[in-house]
Amino acid sequence: MRRALRWRYLTEVAISVASSLLLLLTLVRPDWIEVVFAADPDGGSGELEWTLVAVLLVVVLGSSALAWREWRRPAEDAAS
Repeated sequence: MRRALRWRYLTEVAISVASSLLLLLTLVRPDWIEVVFAADPDGGSGELEWTLVAVLLVVVLGSSALAWREWRRPAEDAAS
């Protein structure tokens, strides 16, 4: 049986994927912010990059959990 994907689920997955990519990019190449924006907001200390990693990790975990909950919802509704 085909599962109808809700727009909410797709949005949560898109946010999770985009955040994951930015998280990996920041871990692999922490100076991408300076390169893209031509600015050094933390003065080279790396504090901004680690803060971004922490925030993105929370976003990835949160959006993944919400997407999983949304994915499981039709199966739970049908079983009730």
